[in-house]
Amino acid sequence: MEFKTDFLIIGTGIAGLSYALKVSQYGSVAIVTKKDKKESNTNYAQGGIAAVVDPSDSFESHIRDTITAGDGLCKPDVVKMVVNEGPERIKDLITWGVPFTKRKAGTRVSFDLGREGGHSKRRILHAGDLTGKEVEKILLKKVEACPNIRIFENHISIDLITAKKLGVKNINKNICYGAYVLDIKKRRVHTFISKVTLLATGGACKTYLYTSNPDISTGDGIAIAYRVGARIANMEFIQFHPTCVYHPQAKNFLVSEALRGEGGILRLKNGTPFMKKYHPMKDLAPRDVVARAIDSELKKSGEDYVLLDITARRSSFVKNRFPNIYKKCLSFGINMTTEPIPVVPAAHYLCGGVLTNRFGETNITGLFASGEVACTGLHGANRLASNSLLEALVFSHRAAIRSVQEVDERSYPTVAIPPWDPGNAMDIDESVVISHNWDEIRRVMWNYVGIVRSNKRLERARRRIRLLQREITDYYWNFIINSDLIELRNIATAAELIIACALKRKESRGLHYTIDYQKKNDRYEKKSTVIQIRPKKSVMLETRLSETQSCKKAKPSSFSLFSSIREEEV
Repeated sequence: MEFKTDFLIIGTGIAGLSYALKVSQYGSVAIVTKKDKKESNTNYAQGGIAAVVDPSDSFESHIRDTITAGDGLCKPDVVKMVVNEGPERIKDLITWGVPFTKRKAGTRVSFDLGREGGHSKRRILHAGDLTGKEVEKILLKKVEACPNIRIFENHISIDLITAKKLGVKNINKNICYGAYVLDIKKRRVHTFISKVTLLATGGACKTYLYTSNPDISTGDGIAIAYRVGARIANMEFIQFHPTCVYHPQAKNFLVSEALRGEGGILRLKNGTPFMKKYHPMKDLAPRDVVARAIDSELKKSGEDYVLLDITARRSSFVKNRFPNIYKKCLSFGINMTTEPIPVVPAAHYLCGGVLTNRFGETNITGLFASGEVACTGLHGANRLASNSLLEALVFSHRAAIRSVQEVDERSYPTVAIPPWDPGNAMDIDESVVISHNWDEIRRVMWNYVGIVRSNKRLERARRRIRLLQREITDYYWNFIINSDLIELRNIATAAELIIACALKRKESRGLHYTIDYQKKNDRYEKKSTVIQIRPKKSVMLETRLSETQSCKKAKPSSFSLFSSIREEEV
């Protein structure tokens, strides 16, 4: 089936939904999401949104904190833009109905602002300790009430449709015309044709064995953008959240950094606090410092976890400030008001992604990206806590402005877009192959491309991922696709991109730490690692079009992205 829409949005987090609300009055909108519409990284964001809303705070202070955390790779103009525009985007959320927590002092009512690692001031707006869930709920309610917006649940994007992939000649720029999308339940592939496409698919931390992310974070947007020639940057910068609950039933459950902002102390199992050895800010040090400190202490002691202790605060305060965390820990048999929480680091946030300009535009005409899928220049080598939802709001707003300008100028493609053709592919007969490869990729990434890296580990990971890529490619071409195979293909691509960027950066900076180059190198100051597939290869890369296309069933070449990396100034 073919669907035509002015705006195609892939993803239903804060980036996709806020963009949808702003463009819907200018044309038809289709939103594609591979799970339930509520399932997104936004929904799991506990901490809040950083913004300057208090008179005692300043834009300069927020800018300085962001750039300090970014460790030499932030784009100063982008940081200034996002911080300065932040308060207006917070007003958008308030107008839409997001109930940020407030506090009363006498007759004065103000926002109850939290403080997290790396911030010099209290500037985190939150809705209890379930900020993301509240934002998601409000935005979805607004979107569902809009007649111009249609949401396609349980639909996963397979590949983007571009002019070069279709073999259109005499074009100066590659153009995105939409995407091929699998209806997971009905097992049919639909063609979505659009004038403008926004990637809002989130990150890729499911490439790691231990992660705070939901199962959907498989790098889909990054992978499909890369395959059509979009520029990908800074994939080596994976933020590991220092404090995920260590418990056999606590899948993906992280303990917000706000807990340490309110006095939580990290301790060894014997009760000894240890962060003072690693950073002047102690337990409020940036996340990469805290994650490496925990990793170091665990390797020295041989223990499985450290402790996060907030028992010094009143029980009533803990229950009121962190009701969700308190209830969740209690369900695991942990009373955080009287005993410390066992925690370990886990892959949490990707600072790299699809490279964009200040309006969320990629190097492919008509293709935008916003949120964790994008590399905008805000985070640099390390994301400052609670800047991610702010980034998504600001860039989706700016992408909406540019998209509305473009949608009036652009018509639907004049070339015929062929329907998806499975060729002679058969039903998958051994799903165990997919689950085995999925598990192996995640273990390889955790063991060799984790918090602390080395050339030897990275090379070992590269060799193994290359072998797995060949197996996955054979499987992709021989069997009818399903969502598991699509996600496996994407996490393999994301893993390869992370390794490639990590191998290129011969220094330790921000979230990338290698024992072979333990110092920062001035050569890499203000430089990003950028990867882009060779244009002549992109037409033939892993696509199935109708029999009228010359690339029908043309097996992809043995091209390796490891030979196509370059450094660029931020």
